[in-house]
Amino acid sequence: MAADAQVASVLAQELGSFAELGEITRTVVRLSIAALLGGLLGYERERKGRAAGLKTHMLVSLGSALFVLVPLQAGVSQGDLTRVVQGIVSGIGFLGAGTILKGPHQGRVEGLTTAAGIWTTSAIGMAAGMGYPMTAVLCTGVALVIFHWVPRWLARGETSDSRP
Repeated sequence: MAADAQVASVLAQELGSFAELGEITRTVVRLSIAALLGGLLGYERERKGRAAGLKTHMLVSLGSALFVLVPLQAGVSQGDLTRVVQGIVSGIGFLGAGTILKGPHQGRVEGLTTAAGIWTTSAIGMAAGMGYPMTAVLCTGVALVIFHWVPRWLARGETSDSRP
C-alpha cells in the first residue's frame, strides 16, 4: 500500500465519526451552545470580580458537553451514559470546592455561589452536549436571574428590616 493510501486510510478511520456533514454540524452546534451559555454565566461572574470568570465557565461547560457528546457518538448505552454524568458531577464538585474559602472576618465562608455556578454551568454543558439546547438555554436564563436579581432582592429586605 502506498504511503498516500495509508495516510488516507488512517484519516478516514480517525475522522469516521465526521463522515457526514450532519454529524459535523450537530457537534459544532452542541459544543458552541455549551461554550456560549457557559460564557454568559462566566461573564456575569467576571463582571462581579469572582474567582471563576468567563474562561473558567466556558471551559467547564464545553468540557462537560464533550464528556457526554463523545459517548453518545460512540453509541454507549443509557446506563453507561449515566455513569459518565455521575463522574462529571463528582469531578465538578471538586473543582467548585476549590473556589470555597473561609474568610478571615468572623469565619465567613466565601465562594459558595461561585462553586454552585460552576456546578450549574457543568449541567448546562451536559444538557447542550446531549442535545437539549432549550433546556440549557432555560437553565442559563434562570441562573442569570438568580445571579443578578436575588442579591438585589436580599438587599432590599435588609434595608427594610433595618428601619425602626
